[in-house]
Amino acid sequence: MSKNADDHQVKDNLVQLRCHFTWGLDIEDSEMADLENRVLEQIEFLDSKYNVGIHNLLAYVKHLKGQNEKALESLKEAEDLSQRECAGQSDVRSVVTWGNFAWVYYHMGRLADVQTYLDKVEDTCKKFANLFRYSMECPEMDCEEGWALLKCGGKNYERAKACFEKALEADPENPEFNTGYAITAYRLDGFKSAVKGHEGFSLHLLRKAVRLNPDDTHVKVLLALKLQDEGQEAEGEKYIKEALDNKTSQTYVFRYAAKFYRKRGSLDKALELLQMALQATPTSAFLHHQIGLCHRAQIIQIKTATNMQPRRQDREKVDKFVQLAIQEFEKALTLKPTFELAYVDLAKMYMEAGEYRKAEDTFQKVLCMKPVVEETLQEAHFHYGKFQEFQKKSEVNAIIHYLKAIKIGKASFLKDKSINSLKKLVLKRLQRNASDVESLSILGFVDKLQGNMNEALDYYERALRQATDFDNSVGQGP
Repeated sequence: MSKNADDHQVKDNLVQLRCHFTWGLDIEDSEMADLENRVLEQIEFLDSKYNVGIHNLLAYVKHLKGQNEKALESLKEAEDLSQRECAGQSDVRSVVTWGNFAWVYYHMGRLADVQTYLDKVEDTCKKFANLFRYSMECPEMDCEEGWALLKCGGKNYERAKACFEKALEADPENPEFNTGYAITAYRLDGFKSAVKGHEGFSLHLLRKAVRLNPDDTHVKVLLALKLQDEGQEAEGEKYIKEALDNKTSQTYVFRYAAKFYRKRGSLDKALELLQMALQATPTSAFLHHQIGLCHRAQIIQIKTATNMQPRRQDREKVDKFVQLAIQEFEKALTLKPTFELAYVDLAKMYMEAGEYRKAEDTFQKVLCMKPVVEETLQEAHFHYGKFQEFQKKSEVNAIIHYLKAIKIGKASFLKDKSINSLKKLVLKRLQRNASDVESLSILGFVDKLQGNMNEALDYYERALRQATDFDNSVGQGP
């Protein structure tokens, strides 16, 4: 058999493996640095019973960066951990690692080593009476795939959810499967938090995960945040305090506890916790974004207390917090260039600072992106519309972007704000020109959206009359 034939046969076998090379993980080049940083943070700071998968993911990232020797080192660490941590099921857990070994060696051109690891996988598949030569079908494999997808960002969350659901069908009370499913559900709930009528499904899953994993402080603080979202803040704070009293996974506990206290309005406490977490993980885009949000909240507090007209020392404080927020949002985007929401937050701070050219450039960046959460694009269009209306004094462009915001997604608070802003602007135009056909048509559209069908029909009829009158006057000519 020729060398090419050998290579094709090996490749045919490799694609049957279930591992990071065959799971179709959606990772853009611009996301790679942030992903690697988050993986390394988890390895160092998250005290977890489930560490084999994260070393496998690190190996895959190293391969994508062209560092195959370092990838092999991470796989050896994963293999050692599998032997130590997965007593009784180390062979099953090792199948992913062996599959990754085979792929890395294939890319290095070491076909003999590829075959060694293919043989290991095949022997394990036979041992557990699997139907396929190189593919294990078991809930542990579904769980491993779920963890990998979950770590690789929002584009992969729905697939991660399906993996954990499949694993739980086989073993409904498995602590690890429940933890992965609950975290995925919490992230997906967060994506739809702005949608009206969205009923989150993560609360009872997080409760179950905490019951099955009482020492897991990471999932405990996520439960606290979800309870806060559901109006059960007092119970949530109980879990926050329990997690803070525990010394495990403190870097992760600090960042989520800080989010809890920021949302409660305890900004000094939130900033204190974020600075503690930042000492351990100074390159966390998440932390820098959260610090920026705290500074933004400080601005809002001062403006609210001064009836939106801060003067003298209050004005100085606002200006200081604006600059601090800008620094943090810029840092977050340097670390994670795909951080869509941070672009919107940064553009709004540039507007606050009067740096309109920078605001324009930042809005354009996010408006050209395809955010994972369509509500992020809705928010960008809404705030860009406000920017066009009040800073750039362009009513035409403001209308365009309010309309774009309205047409995105389901009913949401942001859609309502966009409708109200559009309606105010168009009514203002009609005061100047009561026969403006475009304004009348837009008001008809807005009333139709709000279910005011009689009012909508009235505006459409008025617009039609004005258009007809205009055509007639043009047709008669001078």
